[in-house]
Amino acid sequence: MAEVRPLCGVRYNREKVPDLAAVLCPPYDIISPAGQRALYERSPYNFVRIEYGEVRPGDSEADNKYQRAAAYFQEWLSGGVLVEDTRPAFYVHDHYFTYQGREYRRRGLACRVRLEEWASRIILPHENTFAAPRGERMRLLKTLGANTSPVLAMYRDTSREITRILAKASASEPIAASSSFDGERHELFAVSAASEVGCLERAFSGLSLYIADGHHRYESALACWRERAAKYPAVTADEPINFVLMTLVDMDDPKLLILPPHRLLRGLSPAKLAELEAGLVSFFQIERVVPGAEDTWEKVAALQGEGLCLVLVGPGDLIRTLAVRDFEAAVRLMPEGHSGIYHQLDVSLVDHLVLEEMLGLALEDEATVAFNYDRTETVQKIASGEFQLAFIVKPVHPGVIKDIADAQDRMPRKSTYFYPKLPSGLLINRVA
Repeated sequence: MAEVRPLCGVRYNREKVPDLAAVLCPPYDIISPAGQRALYERSPYNFVRIEYGEVRPGDSEADNKYQRAAAYFQEWLSGGVLVEDTRPAFYVHDHYFTYQGREYRRRGLACRVRLEEWASRIILPHENTFAAPRGERMRLLKTLGANTSPVLAMYRDTSREITRILAKASASEPIAASSSFDGERHELFAVSAASEVGCLERAFSGLSLYIADGHHRYESALACWRERAAKYPAVTADEPINFVLMTLVDMDDPKLLILPPHRLLRGLSPAKLAELEAGLVSFFQIERVVPGAEDTWEKVAALQGEGLCLVLVGPGDLIRTLAVRDFEAAVRLMPEGHSGIYHQLDVSLVDHLVLEEMLGLALEDEATVAFNYDRTETVQKIASGEFQLAFIVKPVHPGVIKDIADAQDRMPRKSTYFYPKLPSGLLINRVA
């Protein structure tokens, strides 16, 4: 099953960078242009320069954001801003954050994991991906020779042995830490004792790993590994290119927070809106919900919990629940080859029945389709007129993700949002 190993992590030198809050950055896929500029200004050593560098006029094959990322990496290593640990270790990452007024701590184990083909069923995906981000990540990986941010994956710790070792490590002094920034802070601990390293390796050897976030990063690492193996057939199994940086979290941890990606629509013509209305009436039992009451959303949540029921938010405080009339008819309009679990997902109903069949849209249509992970913000975007309609979907439980992966299926794109994203720059894994 899964093969996990310690690594000699590359990380910021505490003597040069005493507080990681100034230098950590989000992963590339949630950095906006304005956010990128702000990160550049926060510190001359902010990791955004490596993770998601700026594009400049006149960029060429010889001088571009990937080449500059590699130059920063080497410069910071030679100048002592980044240092590489000399002793292999597993790293316990305690990620503290606040959501809706409540404080959480998500505990993960950062390590190297042997790359496996999907067919082996050792590393299991749950979501489809886009081609463009895969290419972008692959180019950075090949140019830099390092994993700049980890894949987030889940495991099930039935024996609780992994939990025990991680708890023991987190009781020691952290080797790296950050103050709070944007409501998040981090502590990093090392597990390097041979006995505990061996225990962790053995504990994971009987487990499968379920990718939670970072499918593009995993697929990019997998593609680089295949290329290297094809070019150098004699490469040994212990070469660093055979592994990828992962942070592993227990899927039964109640602090593992998955937000629902609500769908927002704009730019729909009156004719399209009329077609949508007719389509909804034919497929769903529609009930209007009285807005404004204190228990409005509690009632909506209760209706969603009773079965296949979407929630549509429109202008003028319009809230309607959409209960599926004929489930088999709905399934026939979905792509073939999917599991029963897939058919019962809110996002499957919205994407296939509403967006594709009724409106002729695709998720990639950024001019029309957007996503938001906060229900209140989503409703506000409708009230302000920024968007015309929104579909409020239920969050997905980690067990459902496991069931989808075990069924050798994948959810539609943008089906889950593990909150918050792991930071980039906390730990780097060299593969070349």
